Amino acid sequence: MHTEINQQAPIAAIATPVGEGGIAVIRVSGKGAISKIQQCWQGKDLTAQQSHTVHFGKIIDKNRLPFDEVLVTLFHSPKSYTGEETVEISCHGGVLVTQKVLETILSLGIKPAVAGEFTQRAFLNGKLDLDQAEAVADLIHAKSLKAVDAAHQQLEGRLGDHVKKFRQQIIDATAMVELELDFIEEDVEFANKEQLQKLLEEVDGEISKLLETYETGRLVKDGVRTVLIGRPNAGKSTLLNTLVGNDRAIVTDIAGTTRDTIDVDWNYEGLLFKLIDTAGLRDTEDVVEAEGVKRSQKAFEQSDLVIYLKDLSHSFSNEERNEIGDFQKKAGETPFILIGTKADIELNEEWRTEFDLKISAAVGNNVEALKRLLKDRALENKHYDASSLLVTSTRHRDALTKAQEQVRAALQSLAQGMTGDFLSIDLRAALNELGAITGEITNEHILDSIFSRFCIGK
Repeated sequence: MHTEINQQAPIAAIATPVGEGGIAVIRVSGKGAISKIQQCWQGKDLTAQQSHTVHFGKIIDKNRLPFDEVLVTLFHSPKSYTGEETVEISCHGGVLVTQKVLETILSLGIKPAVAGEFTQRAFLNGKLDLDQAEAVADLIHAKSLKAVDAAHQQLEGRLGDHVKKFRQQIIDATAMVELELDFIEEDVEFANKEQLQKLLEEVDGEISKLLETYETGRLVKDGVRTVLIGRPNAGKSTLLNTLVGNDRAIVTDIAGTTRDTIDVDWNYEGLLFKLIDTAGLRDTEDVVEAEGVKRSQKAFEQSDLVIYLKDLSHSFSNEERNEIGDFQKKAGETPFILIGTKADIELNEEWRTEFDLKISAAVGNNVEALKRLLKDRALENKHYDASSLLVTSTRHRDALTKAQEQVRAALQSLAQGMTGDFLSIDLRAALNELGAITGEITNEHILDSIFSRFCIGK
């Protein structure tokens, strides 16, 4: 943590969603924020009040006329979210009154905040590591309880602490290697090569464990892209509507009703599924439907989970059997589930095909069993529980991958008996990549990319 807080010029923004509501919160942060707000305040002298206190009063306009009763919460530096002097104004909700309060504040010479500027200041002032700052955005944008758990875990600093631990080990090892370089003419050895090799192998293993969690972390954070495919009238739209609990997709007896992919978010036991209803697979001369089939193929290629639906009220054709076999083969390692639909009107015949499940979405047969099957297959071979440490960010995955490459390069240098200067280059490169995760090593482009994801006011 930084010991000295860098207080910049004050900024302000509405921190709650704009619209009608009981209250709205406007956040002001920066050097002299409290004295600035005092200029449009009617009530106790805010500049004389203690930190972490709440005060009732009125916001007054440029004519010194009060126009809203508010509660003001004060935070003195460094005991605030940003580390700076901070004021949070709780005014009445509503677009017009909130906007007028904000405009009054900005008229005092306070700048409007840009996206993520409050959290960026928190990072720059050492209140948060960079991975924790990213977790704030993940928490705000989370669409499932498991995504909330993963973001909260990162916000607590578990990933950063883990990375810092083995990064410090590399720092210590690098120091010994570079110390040898200063005494190279005396032929003095400070770094035990066997211990260094063991350390780097342990770090390599730790990075591998973290990287193995990325695929699970991605599914937890972004959701499981679940594509529903099959022949026209196989029951794809009916199943989607049944899972989400409303008529999101149009259902008719006319083949080819669905002509484009339809994406719907569905939560089950804390896990987000991004259900994708697709156009029925068939050859067609209809230009619009043909484009829909093409998009269905693309959705299949980008999926995390594939559900192929077969209408049990119609016999299998050889073409359909071959089609299912082709999709199973193309799915590769992507979980593939074969579902028989319309089981309530199933033909009395031997199918010679093993279905994962037979259902009737229309009457609710086996729908709950299907939900459990979807969750099990989405997370199969992925060890996950609420305590699991997950890598959810592509940026973190890339940094870990590059760091591991450098660690392995250092191991190779050791094995080949390379001199300490070559070894030091590999170790320092690994340190830079690991430091980029927590923000100990960073640059302006990385910060701009990260904080642009935030909403204004956070």
